[in-house]
Amino acid sequence: MRAYDIIAKKRDGLVLNESELKYLIDGYVQGVIPDYQISAFTMAVFFQGMTNDETASLTKIMLESGDKVDLSGIPGVKVDKHSTGGVGDKLSLIVGPLVAAAGIPVAKMSGRGLGHTGGTIDKLSSIPGFQVQLSTDRFIKQVREIGLAIVGQTGNLVPADKKLYALRDVTATVESLPLIASSIMSKKLASGAEKIVLDVKVGSGAFMKSKDDAFQLARAMVRIGQDMNRETVAVISNMDEPLGNMVGNALEVEEAIEVLSGRGPEDLRNISLELGAWMITLAGAAFGIDEAKEKLASFIDDKSGLNKLAAMIRAQGGDDHVVSDTSILPQGKYVSRVYAPQSGVLSEVNAHQVGLAAMTAGAGRSTKEDNIDMGAGIKLAAKMGQKVKKGELLAEVYAESTEKAQAALNILEQAYAFGEYKEQPMIFGTVTSRDNESSA
Repeated sequence: MRAYDIIAKKRDGLVLNESELKYLIDGYVQGVIPDYQISAFTMAVFFQGMTNDETASLTKIMLESGDKVDLSGIPGVKVDKHSTGGVGDKLSLIVGPLVAAAGIPVAKMSGRGLGHTGGTIDKLSSIPGFQVQLSTDRFIKQVREIGLAIVGQTGNLVPADKKLYALRDVTATVESLPLIASSIMSKKLASGAEKIVLDVKVGSGAFMKSKDDAFQLARAMVRIGQDMNRETVAVISNMDEPLGNMVGNALEVEEAIEVLSGRGPEDLRNISLELGAWMITLAGAAFGIDEAKEKLASFIDDKSGLNKLAAMIRAQGGDDHVVSDTSILPQGKYVSRVYAPQSGVLSEVNAHQVGLAAMTAGAGRSTKEDNIDMGAGIKLAAKMGQKVKKGELLAEVYAESTEKAQAALNILEQAYAFGEYKEQPMIFGTVTSRDNESSA
């Protein structure tokens, strides 16, 4: 078997079998097959695509390339949630504690952010003292004791994906649906969850720009979960506008605390309840989504979710006073502001532009080696569909220097447009393992 022949076969649009894919991926992880040949392979996949069987085989091979987390020591049904990435997406900080408050163990491994989409681990790292790296034993022990832990991914979790993604990132092949599906699902499956809820975002601030592509990706990932005996649900959600009002690590922790305290923006609360409802329904703690949402809403009202977040912060070495005093979080020293250049209705608050502005302010990374400023970010003062007057505040930019604040401001000003606004749903539909699909 030769890498050349396998690449040529895929280049010509033919179907690869599992042994051929295994030869390529295992050889690449072991350093036997060079970058340039795998680059050619990923480009061939980008143009020719993959069948369902090929995608499932690739996922399985990547899953088997490294360690797998054994959650069998934790009683109960383990449900995980994953987002395909967006701007202002602090959902894990809200959903995790709410689901844990329902008695469903949440043992979550998350990544750091890259580009204009933030990472959950970066957000948690903004809490003074919070430890994102735990030993496996301590991770399991914490979930057994308090029902919740969110940590960074272990070093040898799906090493094939780490190598393959780094290569795709520099060869313009990130946007391949089968490669995205296998990347996400191999990591979720390796993390040990029995049930999986996926938040597939679509819009200007997401990888998926069209609803058709988002549903296609959702179906591919749900199908992989089904093939691996993991019940999986995908919720397709809107990312044309940032989620909530705050973008940036410490700012997003603050907003998550606001939602768990019974405040916070409606869009963020609603999608948190939707995703959490699917999690506890899959775990058998509710008979349907409506009942599940009511249950989770009660955990906001009685502060059970907030208390669960505080317990996790405390268990992982963080200062749990943050849940009652968010002023202990870092905040950018310099503030620049965007004001409405005219009166009218905001027809656009472009999520991609807001994300780029936040990254420029210091809240994100353009490369994996970049350091981030935990206090940098953006506070939005107006949302799409809102009527504003000329000179009214639209947003504030926080940064560690006036230069960064001004550079971010220049980008942020381009995010706004005025005109006729047609309201869109927050959630476009769902795809489930039972092949039940509903579209809004």
